[in-house]
Amino acid sequence: MAEIVLDGLPPFRPRLPWWGPDLQTIRSVIVKSSALDGHTGERLFFPLGDGDRLAAMLNRTTSAKKLPLIVLVHGLTGLEDSFYMCESAGHYLSRGFDVLRLNLRGAGRSRPYCRTQYHAGSSDDLARVFASLPPDLTANGVVAVGYSLGANLLLKYLGEQGDAAKVDAAAVVSAPLDLAATSRRLNTWRNVAYQRYLLRYMKAEAVAPGAELSAAERRAVLAARSVWEFDHVYSAPRAGFDGAADYYARSSSGQFLAGVTVPTLVIHALDDPWIPAAPYRAFDWQRHRNLHDVLTLRGGHVGFHGGEVAAWHDLAIARFFESLSRP
Repeated sequence: MAEIVLDGLPPFRPRLPWWGPDLQTIRSVIVKSSALDGHTGERLFFPLGDGDRLAAMLNRTTSAKKLPLIVLVHGLTGLEDSFYMCESAGHYLSRGFDVLRLNLRGAGRSRPYCRTQYHAGSSDDLARVFASLPPDLTANGVVAVGYSLGANLLLKYLGEQGDAAKVDAAAVVSAPLDLAATSRRLNTWRNVAYQRYLLRYMKAEAVAPGAELSAAERRAVLAARSVWEFDHVYSAPRAGFDGAADYYARSSSGQFLAGVTVPTLVIHALDDPWIPAAPYRAFDWQRHRNLHDVLTLRGGHVGFHGGEVAAWHDLAIARFFESLSRP
């Protein structure tokens, strides 16, 4: 498959020592980000209407450019300080964008203010955030970037809202278009280490101080042996779904793609060890003029570590948003 060039950006090429999909994927865990060193931030809160609040960190650029606010939405077990969130924020700030790093319900700095937990279908929380952004931050427009589970949430939100979406453009990286297929992939032998890692932090989030769980729920969470089982005994019933299969079927972002009406960049590596490529290959991207797919042969899961200072997906996304902001 030929790789797509975005506005003169060379195709992605991995660099040593981050060779192969697994090293591309785990770099975000084993390398500490310094992209926001020296940047100050402002703490913002977004009420959700049920007593819970989301915490977010706003970083303002020193540039005089009039560019949209970028809202970043993390993935599963992520938070505002995740490596990819900080690295992306640093690059976008250097390009002249203000950046808001959101903590989903029950994640990171949001945990003390939330009784419940985010899940792959909780796009209504995003809707509340986008609808309540302070006017001074939205004067030049709003764009959003989602990573992994956050990408699923963002695509679902955009497809549900259509023309009513409160963002002018969006970009997603490593979105699980089919949650059931992703869960099955994580449950394979080659991904044992990944599943153990994710499950460890999923459990820690779910039972952290502030979360409201019954004794039975706590036992079920701690006893879960796979992401599927965790979702079946906790995520799905807590959100009103009839088990994991129903949760995955109703929350997978692939079914919402056709409803997206704002320009949206979709970046995915076909060697992603977590997310199958089949749903990306099966979707007819050419029929949907608002969706701009960039499918690379390599890059891992939210990886794309090449020869540049910034991750390749950040270079592509910044160019995409800049091109839309030009008069």
